[in-house]
Amino acid sequence: MNPEKKHALNKWTHFNEVSPLISLFKTYHDLTSEIEYFINQHTFPVVFKKNKFISSPLDHHDYAYLIVKGVARGYLKEGKKEMTIWIAKENELIGNSYSVSRDNKPAEAYIQALENIEAVAIPHEMYARLYDMDHIANYIGRKITQFHYFQSCERSLIARLQTAEKKYIRFMQSYPDLVSRIGLKYIACFLGMRMETLSRIRSRLLVGV
Repeated sequence: MNPEKKHALNKWTHFNEVSPLISLFKTYHDLTSEIEYFINQHTFPVVFKKNKFISSPLDHHDYAYLIVKGVARGYLKEGKKEMTIWIAKENELIGNSYSVSRDNKPAEAYIQALENIEAVAIPHEMYARLYDMDHIANYIGRKITQFHYFQSCERSLIARLQTAEKKYIRFMQSYPDLVSRIGLKYIACFLGMRMETLSRIRSRLLVGV
């Protein structure tokens, strides 16, 4: 479950000597040289193989991750049933919110790589130090939180649609680049329907094109 670390003096060579997290942050606001240096020093690249766990209830880790390449999902288990609660791709941050709670409560969710993943590991403690360092970090943090809130609202909307077909159509509109990238069973799990139901919907929609 532990990621394969690529942590060395030349760790950012593959990324033009800059942590990809800096590039993400700069889409929200320019950064000071101090912040850039701090991020370069405290983050590092990791990889996860397809189908491997990035996090689980048994894994007590101290990192969030920025996906540079690949797709991951977060899901809950109830007996043998899995419930996918989110799917994330490139330039999105993933992690388990339970693992950063003050009481150190064990994570209840699983995070799984659906493709081979290249990512940037971000120590949880780094966020607090960044927020204390400069008001810019607080602004960026709010913008990223807003982005994830909107994503959560979209997932909530999909879950509340009344028919399986409407849910899948909305999924195609919201996640067009994921339709052909991830397996049907994961899409069906995300939409809360049986894979056979999703297959029938897809066939019916194709006929109607």
